[in-house]
Amino acid sequence: MSATGEGLPRAHGSPVLAASIRTVPEDFVVEEIDAFAASGSGEHLLLTVEKRGMNTAFAARCIAQWAGVPESAIGYAGLKDRHALTRQRFSVHLPKKLAPRIEGLGSDESGTGSGQALRVLDATWHARKLPRGALAGNRFALILREVQGDPAAIEARLRAIGARGVPNYFGEQRFGRDGGNLDKAIAMFGGRRVKREERSLLLSAARSELFNRVLAERVRSGSWDAPLEGEVWVLDGSRSVFGPEPWSEALAQRLAEFDIHPSGPLWGSGSLRSVGMARALELAALDEPQSMRLRAGLEQAGLRQERRATRLRPNALVWSWPDARTLQLSFGLPAGSYATAVLDELGAHAAGRG
Repeated sequence: MSATGEGLPRAHGSPVLAASIRTVPEDFVVEEIDAFAASGSGEHLLLTVEKRGMNTAFAARCIAQWAGVPESAIGYAGLKDRHALTRQRFSVHLPKKLAPRIEGLGSDESGTGSGQALRVLDATWHARKLPRGALAGNRFALILREVQGDPAAIEARLRAIGARGVPNYFGEQRFGRDGGNLDKAIAMFGGRRVKREERSLLLSAARSELFNRVLAERVRSGSWDAPLEGEVWVLDGSRSVFGPEPWSEALAQRLAEFDIHPSGPLWGSGSLRSVGMARALELAALDEPQSMRLRAGLEQAGLRQERRATRLRPNALVWSWPDARTLQLSFGLPAGSYATAVLDELGAHAAGRG
Protein backbone atom coordinates (compact mmCIF):
# COMPACT_ATOMS: atom_id res chain seq x y z
CA MET A 1 0.00 0.00 0.00
CA SER A 2 1.33 3.41 -0.95
CA ALA A 3 1.25 6.38 1.44
CA THR A 4 1.84 9.09 -1.15
CA GLY A 5 -1.27 11.14 -0.42
CA GLU A 6 -4.66 9.70 -1.37
CA GLY A 7 -5.98 7.21 1.15
CA LEU A 8 -3.93 8.48 4.08
CA PRO A 9 -6.03 8.45 7.25
CA ARG A 10 -7.27 11.78 8.59
CA ALA A 11 -6.92 12.79 12.22
CA HIS A 12 -10.01 14.99 12.43
CA GLY A 13 -12.62 12.72 10.89
CA SER A 14 -14.45 12.47 7.60
CA PRO A 15 -14.33 15.28 4.99
CA VAL A 16 -16.32 18.45 5.64
CA LEU A 17 -15.93 19.94 2.18
CA ALA A 18 -15.20 19.33 -1.46
CA ALA A 19 -13.67 22.13 -3.49
CA SER A 20 -11.60 23.10 -6.51
CA ILE A 21 -8.10 24.30 -5.75
CA ARG A 22 -5.38 25.78 -7.98
CA THR A 23 -7.96 26.71 -10.61
CA VAL A 24 -5.35 29.34 -11.54
CA PRO A 25 -1.85 29.75 -10.05
CA GLU A 26 -2.98 32.84 -8.14
CA ASP A 27 -5.27 30.59 -6.07
CA PHE A 28 -2.18 29.07 -4.45
CA VAL A 29 0.30 31.73 -3.34
CA VAL A 30 3.44 30.66 -1.48
CA GLU A 31 5.99 33.08 -0.05
CA GLU A 32 9.21 32.01 1.60
CA ILE A 33 9.94 33.40 5.06
CA ASP A 34 13.63 34.27 4.98
CA ALA A 35 15.90 32.80 7.63
CA PHE A 36 18.50 35.58 7.33
CA ALA A 37 19.14 38.99 5.80
CA ALA A 38 21.55 39.45 2.89
CA SER A 39 25.04 40.52 3.92
CA GLY A 40 25.15 43.25 1.27
CA SER A 41 28.55 42.18 -0.06
CA GLY A 42 30.17 39.08 -1.50
CA GLU A 43 30.30 37.07 -4.73
CA HIS A 44 26.71 35.78 -4.75
CA LEU A 45 23.86 37.80 -6.20
CA LEU A 46 20.80 37.11 -4.05
CA LEU A 47 17.59 37.40 -6.07
CA THR A 48 14.07 37.47 -4.70
CA VAL A 49 11.91 36.17 -7.54
CA GLU A 50 8.19 35.88 -8.14
CA LYS A 51 7.30 33.08 -10.53
CA ARG A 52 4.05 31.85 -11.97
CA GLY A 53 3.53 28.42 -13.53
CA MET A 54 7.12 27.21 -13.14
CA ASN A 55 8.81 25.01 -10.57
CA THR A 56 12.03 25.87 -8.78
CA ALA A 57 14.31 23.74 -10.98
CA PHE A 58 12.98 25.35 -14.16
CA ALA A 59 13.43 28.84 -12.70
CA ALA A 60 16.99 27.96 -11.66
CA ARG A 61 17.79 26.94 -15.26
CA CYS A 62 16.36 30.22 -16.54
CA ILE A 63 18.49 32.19 -14.07
CA ALA A 64 21.62 30.22 -15.00
CA GLN A 65 21.05 30.91 -18.70
CA TRP A 66 20.49 34.61 -18.00
CA ALA A 67 23.68 34.85 -15.93
CA GLY A 68 25.76 32.69 -18.28
CA VAL A 69 26.78 30.32 -15.48
CA PRO A 70 26.33 26.57 -14.92
CA GLU A 71 23.30 25.44 -12.95
CA SER A 72 25.64 24.40 -10.12
CA ALA A 73 26.26 28.13 -9.52
CA ILE A 74 22.60 28.63 -8.56
CA GLY A 75 21.42 28.13 -4.99
CA TYR A 76 17.92 28.02 -3.50
CA ALA A 77 16.54 27.13 -0.10
CA GLY A 78 13.37 25.22 -0.98
CA LEU A 79 11.52 23.53 -3.82
CA LYS A 80 8.28 25.15 -4.95
CA ASP A 81 5.55 23.59 -7.09
CA ARG A 82 4.75 24.69 -10.64
CA HIS A 83 1.01 25.03 -10.06
CA ALA A 84 1.26 28.16 -7.92
CA LEU A 85 2.34 31.77 -7.67
CA THR A 86 5.49 31.64 -5.57
CA ARG A 87 8.06 34.04 -4.17
CA GLN A 88 11.46 32.69 -3.22
CA ARG A 89 15.15 33.53 -3.20
CA PHE A 90 17.91 32.29 -5.50
CA SER A 91 21.65 32.96 -5.31
CA VAL A 92 23.93 33.26 -8.35
CA HIS A 93 27.70 32.87 -7.99
CA LEU A 94 29.27 35.78 -9.88
CA PRO A 95 32.85 36.19 -8.60
CA LYS A 96 33.54 39.30 -10.68
CA LYS A 97 30.16 40.86 -9.86
CA LEU A 98 29.45 41.11 -13.57
CA ALA A 99 25.73 40.56 -13.37
CA PRO A 100 23.68 41.02 -16.54
CA ARG A 101 20.94 43.62 -16.48
CA ILE A 102 18.19 42.50 -14.09
CA GLU A 103 15.60 43.59 -16.65
CA GLY A 104 16.84 40.85 -18.93
CA LEU A 105 15.82 38.11 -16.51
CA GLY A 106 12.15 38.93 -16.18
CA SER A 107 9.72 37.16 -18.50
CA ASP A 108 5.98 37.14 -18.91
CA GLU A 109 4.69 34.54 -21.30
CA SER A 110 1.19 34.36 -19.90
CA GLY A 111 -0.16 35.61 -23.21
CA THR A 112 1.37 32.68 -25.09
CA GLY A 113 -0.75 30.03 -23.41
CA SER A 114 2.06 28.62 -21.24
CA GLY A 115 1.01 30.67 -18.22
CA GLN A 116 4.67 31.00 -17.18
CA ALA A 117 6.03 34.24 -15.80
CA LEU A 118 9.06 35.30 -13.80
CA ARG A 119 10.07 38.68 -12.38
CA VAL A 120 12.73 39.90 -9.98
CA LEU A 121 11.44 41.64 -6.86
CA ASP A 122 14.79 42.37 -5.24
CA ALA A 123 18.52 41.87 -5.88
CA THR A 124 21.42 42.31 -3.48
CA TRP A 125 24.84 40.79 -2.84
CA HIS A 126 25.56 38.07 -0.31
CA ALA A 127 28.64 36.31 1.04
CA ARG A 128 27.76 32.70 0.25
CA LYS A 129 25.61 30.39 -1.81
CA LEU A 130 22.04 29.91 -0.61
CA PRO A 131 21.90 26.37 0.83
CA ARG A 132 18.93 24.02 0.85
CA GLY A 133 16.75 24.43 3.91
CA ALA A 134 17.92 27.98 4.66
CA LEU A 135 14.44 29.39 5.21
CA ALA A 136 12.34 29.93 8.31
CA GLY A 137 9.18 28.62 6.67
CA ASN A 138 6.52 29.51 4.11
CA ARG A 139 3.41 31.65 4.16
CA PHE A 140 0.39 30.45 2.18
CA ALA A 141 -2.61 32.34 0.79
CA LEU A 142 -5.09 29.91 -0.76
CA ILE A 143 -8.44 30.23 -2.51
CA LEU A 144 -10.81 27.24 -2.59
CA ARG A 145 -13.55 27.59 -5.20
CA GLU A 146 -16.87 25.81 -5.79
CA VAL A 147 -16.94 24.83 -2.13
CA GLN A 148 -19.50 22.23 -1.15
CA GLY A 149 -20.21 21.62 2.52
CA ASP A 150 -21.80 23.09 5.63
CA PRO A 151 -20.00 26.36 6.48
CA ALA A 152 -20.49 25.76 10.21
CA ALA A 153 -18.85 22.33 9.97
CA ILE A 154 -16.02 23.71 7.84
CA GLU A 155 -15.29 26.47 10.33
CA ALA A 156 -15.44 24.02 13.23
CA ARG A 157 -12.87 21.86 11.46
CA LEU A 158 -10.63 24.89 10.85
CA ARG A 159 -10.80 25.80 14.53
CA ALA A 160 -9.86 22.23 15.44
CA ILE A 161 -6.93 22.33 13.04
CA GLY A 162 -5.76 25.64 14.52
CA ALA A 163 -5.99 24.29 18.05
CA ARG A 164 -4.69 20.73 17.64
CA GLY A 165 -2.70 20.76 14.40
CA VAL A 166 -2.59 18.08 11.71
CA PRO A 167 -0.46 15.02 10.89
CA ASN A 168 2.79 16.21 9.36
CA TYR A 169 2.54 14.12 6.17
CA PHE A 170 4.84 14.68 3.22
CA GLY A 171 2.79 16.05 0.32
CA GLU A 172 2.04 14.34 -2.97
CA GLN A 173 4.47 16.56 -4.88
CA ARG A 174 7.35 14.80 -3.08
CA PHE A 175 6.48 11.60 -4.97
CA GLY A 176 6.27 12.87 -8.56
CA ARG A 177 3.51 12.42 -11.11
CA ASP A 178 1.15 9.61 -10.03
CA GLY A 179 3.65 8.63 -7.34
CA GLY A 180 6.11 7.52 -9.99
CA ASN A 181 9.22 8.48 -8.01
CA LEU A 182 8.75 5.43 -5.79
CA ASP A 183 8.99 3.01 -8.72
CA LYS A 184 12.01 4.93 -9.97
CA ALA A 185 13.62 4.74 -6.52
CA ILE A 186 13.13 0.98 -6.36
CA ALA A 187 14.62 0.66 -9.87
CA MET A 188 17.58 2.80 -8.78
CA PHE A 189 18.12 0.63 -5.71
CA GLY A 190 18.06 -2.37 -8.07
CA GLY A 191 20.95 -0.97 -10.10
CA ARG A 192 19.41 1.47 -12.58
CA ARG A 193 21.69 4.47 -13.10
CA VAL A 194 20.23 7.94 -12.66
CA LYS A 195 21.57 11.49 -12.80
CA ARG A 196 22.91 12.98 -9.61
CA GLU A 197 20.09 15.51 -9.20
CA GLU A 198 17.46 12.81 -9.81
CA ARG A 199 19.11 10.53 -7.27
CA SER A 200 18.54 13.10 -4.53
CA LEU A 201 14.85 13.42 -5.44
CA LEU A 202 14.36 9.65 -5.46
CA LEU A 203 16.07 9.18 -2.12
CA SER A 204 13.81 11.86 -0.64
CA ALA A 205 10.73 10.18 -2.10
CA ALA A 206 11.68 6.82 -0.61
CA ARG A 207 12.31 8.35 2.82
CA SER A 208 9.08 10.33 2.68
CA GLU A 209 7.04 7.25 1.77
CA LEU A 210 8.35 5.32 4.77
CA PHE A 211 7.70 8.24 7.11
CA ASN A 212 4.15 8.61 5.80
CA ARG A 213 3.49 4.91 6.40
CA VAL A 214 4.60 5.19 10.02
CA LEU A 215 2.61 8.39 10.53
CA ALA A 216 -0.50 6.82 8.97
CA GLU A 217 -0.29 4.04 11.55
CA ARG A 218 0.06 6.59 14.35
CA VAL A 219 -3.03 8.41 13.06
CA ARG A 220 -4.96 5.13 13.06
CA SER A 221 -3.86 4.44 16.63
CA GLY A 222 -4.55 8.01 17.79
CA SER A 223 -0.90 8.61 18.75
CA TRP A 224 0.16 11.11 16.05
CA ASP A 225 0.01 13.94 18.63
CA ALA A 226 0.33 11.85 21.79
CA PRO A 227 3.28 10.08 23.42
CA LEU A 228 4.16 6.44 23.04
CA GLU A 229 6.40 4.61 25.46
CA GLY A 230 9.93 4.96 24.08
CA GLU A 231 9.14 8.23 22.26
CA VAL A 232 11.77 10.43 20.64
CA TRP A 233 10.89 14.13 20.78
CA VAL A 234 11.51 16.90 18.25
CA LEU A 235 11.86 20.50 19.41
CA ASP A 236 9.38 22.78 17.68
CA GLY A 237 10.87 24.72 14.77
CA SER A 238 14.13 22.76 14.72
CA ARG A 239 15.67 19.42 13.86
CA SER A 240 16.91 18.90 17.42
CA VAL A 241 15.75 15.70 19.08
CA PHE A 242 15.97 14.20 22.54
CA GLY A 243 14.80 11.12 24.38
CA PRO A 244 13.58 8.56 24.95
CA GLU A 245 13.02 9.46 28.58
CA PRO A 246 10.35 8.66 31.16
CA TRP A 247 7.01 10.44 30.74
CA SER A 248 6.64 13.37 33.15
CA GLU A 249 4.43 16.34 33.91
CA ALA A 250 7.12 18.57 32.41
CA LEU A 251 6.99 16.70 29.10
CA ALA A 252 3.18 16.75 29.18
CA GLN A 253 3.19 20.54 29.57
CA ARG A 254 5.71 21.03 26.78
CA LEU A 255 3.66 18.79 24.48
CA ALA A 256 0.47 20.73 25.29
CA GLU A 257 2.24 24.01 24.57
CA PHE A 258 3.57 22.74 21.19
CA ASP A 259 7.14 23.18 22.38
CA ILE A 260 7.87 19.55 21.47
CA HIS A 261 6.33 16.97 19.13
CA PRO A 262 6.38 13.20 18.80
CA SER A 263 8.51 11.95 15.92
CA GLY A 264 8.81 9.29 13.25
CA PRO A 265 11.84 7.96 11.37
CA LEU A 266 13.47 9.40 8.29
CA TRP A 267 15.04 6.10 7.32
CA GLY A 268 18.72 5.45 6.93
CA SER A 269 21.52 3.29 8.26
CA GLY A 270 22.07 2.84 11.97
CA SER A 271 19.71 1.94 14.78
CA LEU A 272 16.33 3.49 15.38
CA ARG A 273 16.53 5.92 18.27
CA SER A 274 13.05 5.01 19.46
CA VAL A 275 12.50 2.08 21.84
CA GLY A 276 9.60 0.19 23.33
CA MET A 277 6.12 0.78 21.91
CA ALA A 278 7.28 3.58 19.59
CA ARG A 279 9.92 1.37 18.01
CA ALA A 280 7.54 -1.58 17.74
CA LEU A 281 4.95 0.54 15.89
CA GLU A 282 7.56 1.92 13.48
CA LEU A 283 8.96 -1.50 12.59
CA ALA A 284 5.51 -3.06 12.24
CA ALA A 285 4.37 -0.27 9.89
CA LEU A 286 7.38 -0.93 7.64
CA ASP A 287 7.38 -4.73 7.74
CA GLU A 288 6.19 -5.52 4.21
CA PRO A 289 8.06 -6.19 0.96
CA GLN A 290 8.09 -2.75 -0.67
CA SER A 291 9.00 -1.01 2.61
CA MET A 292 11.81 -3.47 3.16
CA ARG A 293 13.22 -2.73 -0.31
CA LEU A 294 13.05 0.99 0.34
CA ARG A 295 14.68 0.59 3.75
CA ALA A 296 17.54 -1.47 2.33
CA GLY A 297 18.09 0.97 -0.54
CA LEU A 298 18.28 3.97 1.78
CA GLU A 299 20.71 2.19 4.08
CA GLN A 300 22.96 1.20 1.17
CA ALA A 301 22.84 4.77 -0.17
CA GLY A 302 24.55 5.94 3.01
CA LEU A 303 21.75 8.01 4.54
CA ARG A 304 21.67 8.03 8.34
CA GLN A 305 18.65 7.65 10.60
CA GLU A 306 16.99 10.99 11.37
CA ARG A 307 13.65 12.04 12.87
CA ARG A 308 10.72 14.24 11.79
CA ALA A 309 7.85 15.61 13.85
CA THR A 310 4.57 13.72 13.42
CA ARG A 311 2.55 16.81 14.34
CA LEU A 312 2.22 20.11 12.51
CA ARG A 313 0.29 23.18 13.63
CA PRO A 314 -0.26 26.04 11.14
CA ASN A 315 0.42 29.45 12.63
CA ALA A 316 -1.80 32.52 12.21
CA LEU A 317 -4.53 30.47 10.52
CA VAL A 318 -7.30 32.80 9.31
CA TRP A 319 -10.13 32.39 6.83
CA SER A 320 -12.90 34.33 5.15
CA TRP A 321 -15.81 33.79 2.75
CA PRO A 322 -15.82 36.27 -0.17
CA ASP A 323 -19.01 34.51 -1.25
CA ALA A 324 -20.95 31.38 -0.32
CA ARG A 325 -18.89 29.11 -2.62
CA THR A 326 -15.41 30.59 -2.09
CA LEU A 327 -13.17 30.08 0.94
CA GLN A 328 -9.94 32.01 1.47
CA LEU A 329 -7.27 30.64 3.81
CA SER A 330 -3.93 31.96 4.99
CA PHE A 331 -1.41 30.41 7.36
CA GLY A 332 2.28 29.83 7.92
CA LEU A 333 4.15 26.54 8.09
CA PRO A 334 7.73 25.64 9.05
CA ALA A 335 10.18 24.65 6.35
CA GLY A 336 9.68 21.14 5.01
CA SER A 337 5.94 21.00 5.75
CA TYR A 338 3.11 20.94 3.23
CA ALA A 339 -0.07 22.96 2.84
CA THR A 340 -1.76 19.82 1.55
CA ALA A 341 -1.48 18.37 5.06
CA VAL A 342 -3.86 21.13 6.16
CA LEU A 343 -6.16 20.89 3.14
CA ASP A 344 -6.48 17.12 3.39
CA GLU A 345 -7.87 17.43 6.92
CA LEU A 346 -10.68 19.56 5.49
CA GLY A 347 -11.67 16.98 2.94
CA ALA A 348 -11.64 15.89 -0.65
CA HIS A 349 -10.64 18.07 -3.60
CA ALA A 350 -13.28 18.01 -6.28
CA ALA A 351 -10.95 19.42 -8.92
CA GLY A 352 -7.63 21.11 -9.36
CA ARG A 353 -4.30 19.91 -8.00
CA GLY A 354 -4.02 19.19 -4.29
